[in-house]
Amino acid sequence: MANRMVLNETSYLGAGAIENIVTEAKIRGYRKALVVTDKDLVKFNVSTKVTGLMKENNLEFEVFDEVKANPTINVVKSGIEKFKKSGADYLIAIGGGSSIDTAKAIGIIINNPEFSDVRSLEGAVVTKNKCVPIIAVPTTAGTAAEVTINYVITDEERKRKFVCVDPHDIPVIAVVDSEMMSSMPKGLTAATGMDALTHAIEGYITKGAWELTDTLHLKAIEIISRSLRSAVNNDPKGREDMALGQYVAGMGFSNVGLGIVHGMAHPLGAFYDTPHGVANAVILPYVMEYNASATGEKYREIARAMGVTGIDNMTQEEYRKVAIDEVKKLSQDVGIPKRLREVGVKEEDLEALARSAFADACTPGNPRDTSVQEILEIYRSIY
Repeated sequence: MANRMVLNETSYLGAGAIENIVTEAKIRGYRKALVVTDKDLVKFNVSTKVTGLMKENNLEFEVFDEVKANPTINVVKSGIEKFKKSGADYLIAIGGGSSIDTAKAIGIIINNPEFSDVRSLEGAVVTKNKCVPIIAVPTTAGTAAEVTINYVITDEERKRKFVCVDPHDIPVIAVVDSEMMSSMPKGLTAATGMDALTHAIEGYITKGAWELTDTLHLKAIEIISRSLRSAVNNDPKGREDMALGQYVAGMGFSNVGLGIVHGMAHPLGAFYDTPHGVANAVILPYVMEYNASATGEKYREIARAMGVTGIDNMTQEEYRKVAIDEVKKLSQDVGIPKRLREVGVKEEDLEALARSAFADACTPGNPRDTSVQEILEIYRSIY
């Protein structure tokens, strides 16, 4: 069986990387951009770092700033109408995963209008045409949406988030500039950083994992573990390392899938608008405990990548516990809540959350086969 790797065409990584947007747009002959972002990034002059460059270089654009956390079907549809009216021929997504995911859905539907209901994009859909060209500029170090073939949309009417997987949605260009992330507050830095760690750990232990993606995920775990604390304190080196670490994790998990941490986190976003990174961070150590028996020696390598010494002298039970404890400690050090009740989850919703999590597109990739009842028990243990 062949293992597939899909990556974006061109990436720029490092402080000041946004300067390359102008060059790329001109070389590729793009005429006009629709800039997909949110109102806060406009208000606090984050997106204007890019649009300012475009003005200086006479590049045409219009702004669509209706993106919100956990982007919805209606947001996507509004963006499609804006794109059509603007006369744009490419997209620049500026923001966290929400902005980039919105741009992916817009770009796919513009070139594949048979999916205009948005819901039909759920799962591993085979679209006929590549999406409108996207230049993705992340402002958070977490989702790695700039290098993945996945995006997530919220169906408010049905209270669920659905995952879309499509190689045609991957941005043409990723511009990972840590200076675009410098205004992230501590809480968001922590949450998105733990999201990136979840990607790396779940990608490393998922059923689809293989040698190349293992290499990427272990390196991502190493980078994130050593740099997240300093990034939360707005250290420039920590910011730059986190920008790289989350990107490396994205290169891996995009191609092998995830597991029930994400499967369980998605319903929290749909039900309560819980920030995705926070949901993942709260759930991750408990699912690691649940999955431990199905991971062979992999927790030993997770612990090693997180900087634990003396691993080779530990028993399997010891190194599995140490790996989980290291994740818990990192999460605690950056201020992540410990319990679901602390993030607004209602006990009476746990059964509905479990059913939704079991049906999530990420769940089949979990290394240990599960059930609605077992997921419910994990939710209860975290509550």
